[in-house]
Amino acid sequence: METALYLLPVTLGDTPLEQVLPAYNKEIICQIKHFIVEDVRSARRFLKKVDRDMDIDGLTFYPLNKHTSPDEISGYLLPLMEGHSMGVISEAGCPAVADPGADVVAIAQRKNLRVIPLVGPSSIILSVMASGFNGQSFAFHGYLPIDPSERARRLKELENRIYSEHQTQLFIETPYRNHKMLEDIIRNCRPQTKLCIAANITCEGEYIKTPYREGMEEPFARPDENSLYFPDLQIMD
Repeated sequence: METALYLLPVTLGDTPLEQVLPAYNKEIICQIKHFIVEDVRSARRFLKKVDRDMDIDGLTFYPLNKHTSPDEISGYLLPLMEGHSMGVISEAGCPAVADPGADVVAIAQRKNLRVIPLVGPSSIILSVMASGFNGQSFAFHGYLPIDPSERARRLKELENRIYSEHQTQLFIETPYRNHKMLEDIIRNCRPQTKLCIAANITCEGEYIKTPYREGMEEPFARPDENSLYFPDLQIMD
């Protein structure tokens, strides 16, 4: 195996690994002893799913979050600089995409260290694929402001990009605020602006729909207990 910083995707929820991750990923993971992770407990659970016989206590984990300093990250990469492969694991999906793993990759690139991304599920890419919206140009904005006036202004800014640049706009929301978000979109956006809701992607109860604006409330009223745990992606085009 080539010595590198491997970006290791994980499932987006309680999904069988073989449905979303290639067998090659397991081969790589089982040879790595040093992991930079967003959450140590969830990373340990994921690795046990990959190989139940793995000696988890024999591995080294380096916690990564928004408070981790560049100097700490540089220190994390010492095993890689000494010739040991390392892995980056996010809470869900692909590391370094809308994820603090990007800071690790940036420092590794500056140090001219080999970085290898592995194949796995990305809620951003999968939702665009299934939305029917423009996949040539799109932008992900994370969470929108909670304050009503700031949110309204932000929605109108994103909508203007749709019409001026023909760019699909993506953002995420927690499930318990979804209906309020939907109300704000209907109130502030043009009737012809299309909207797609994507939830529980690759998981049981997956929901990805782009309905017409008329009667919009009904298609999005999902009695889905799983949505309490998985944020929804909202896509406008």
